[in-house]
Amino acid sequence: MIVIAVLIALFIAAIIYMVGIYNGLVGLRETIKVAWANIQVLLKQRHDELPKLIETCKQYMKFEQETLEKVMKARASVNQASSTGNITAVGMAEQQLRSEIGRLFAVAENYPQLKSDESFKQLQNRITTLEESIADRRELYNDQVNLNNIRIKVFPDVLIAQRFGFTPAELLKFSEEEIQDINVATLFKA
Repeated sequence: MIVIAVLIALFIAAIIYMVGIYNGLVGLRETIKVAWANIQVLLKQRHDELPKLIETCKQYMKFEQETLEKVMKARASVNQASSTGNITAVGMAEQQLRSEIGRLFAVAENYPQLKSDESFKQLQNRITTLEESIADRRELYNDQVNLNNIRIKVFPDVLIAQRFGFTPAELLKFSEEEIQDINVATLFKA
């Protein structure tokens, strides 16, 4: 009788333990979704601010149309990649947009009136703040993806993960070019 009670207690403990693992994996998966949604919110905010910046710049930068067009093209690429949910494509498009925004800010240095324009300063600060927030959210997202990817591969979590179809999530990676130091001199040649 005691042996049966012990076996039943062990069985119930094992079930509770497996439910805990399952719930933890579900929690991670949902945290990754929220982290990605937070990145998309910031991308949208930046997406909405860039046309205002371009319009402000157009007033002063009559001969820099190519620079402005490159920013808008890169902006469209980010929007398209984000709407597909392809993390790799978003990373590549983000890299291009950040490069073009940096080039735009560098070219703006040649226009003292533009640099002193209050709208430009506010938009530049807003976009810079959004860039920093996006970087922070990327870090949080990648931390959660990493935790998820580890959990679904370690024992005993792997047993639950395989049984219930938990899959690895994709890190938001950066290219070699994006993680290297920026050559400021080349930005000023734009």
